[in-house]
Amino acid sequence: MATLAQPETVKQRRRDVLSGTPRAHAVDRWIYVFTAASFIAIVLAGFIPSSIEKIAAVQAGERPPFPLVMHLHAILMGSFLLLLLAQTALVATGRCALHMRLGIASLLLAPAIVVVGFLLAVGNYQAVADLAQYGDPAVRPRFQQINWRLDNILLLQARIGILFPLFLAIGLLARRKEAGLHKRMMILATAVTLPAGIDRIPWLPTTLPASPLGPDLYTLLAISPMLLWDVIRNHGVHRAYWIWLGAALPFTIAVHLLWDTPGWHAIARQMLLG
Repeated sequence: MATLAQPETVKQRRRDVLSGTPRAHAVDRWIYVFTAASFIAIVLAGFIPSSIEKIAAVQAGERPPFPLVMHLHAILMGSFLLLLLAQTALVATGRCALHMRLGIASLLLAPAIVVVGFLLAVGNYQAVADLAQYGDPAVRPRFQQINWRLDNILLLQARIGILFPLFLAIGLLARRKEAGLHKRMMILATAVTLPAGIDRIPWLPTTLPASPLGPDLYTLLAISPMLLWDVIRNHGVHRAYWIWLGAALPFTIAVHLLWDTPGWHAIARQMLLG
């Protein structure tokens, strides 16, 4: 029986040459840390130059000071990104008990991010609309153009507001029974927020404002190292990606169909300005 079992063992090893190798186990642990760190790099690359530009505009009197809700949103989202990085690093270094205890923070951060994000989107839209209509005549045309663009940005913000909590809920519900689904969905949930940072990277070629295709493709690029490793390592696409794609695709199609259409501009202004 021993001689018959040996060829099957060799056959399995040949079918998956990565199994059991130290390099494969290292990538298994650290690919998620790398992905979480890359998300932070993307956000910083977009928001640092954007923030500097906006601060200069405030000082020049070209825009109102930042509202408190904007600072709160930055703190909450920054905390969530750091939490994601910490959580992936804890698992990579084998400190799973601390990972589970720290994960409670995401239950508090996630709903706060959604609520504050909604308040920020509405507040920004209304503030720009006021400046476009009642502001200094010298800057009014500029804010009218910004207001027009914000109609379209609302589509992206609405998609984030729906998909981010949905994917987080799926990930959190899977944390005790399906660790693989849990860790992937937590990262994929965060990935849907990346267009907010990607849109602001000044040196990155983009399709905006004509089309949201660019940010969507860059988001796929951001998760591609994790996805490609999954395909190489497991010889297939994990179902977390199918869940992510299946839920996101209808909203993405809707965003592209409504983008910059007269009907959507009318709907957006009716909803937020009455």
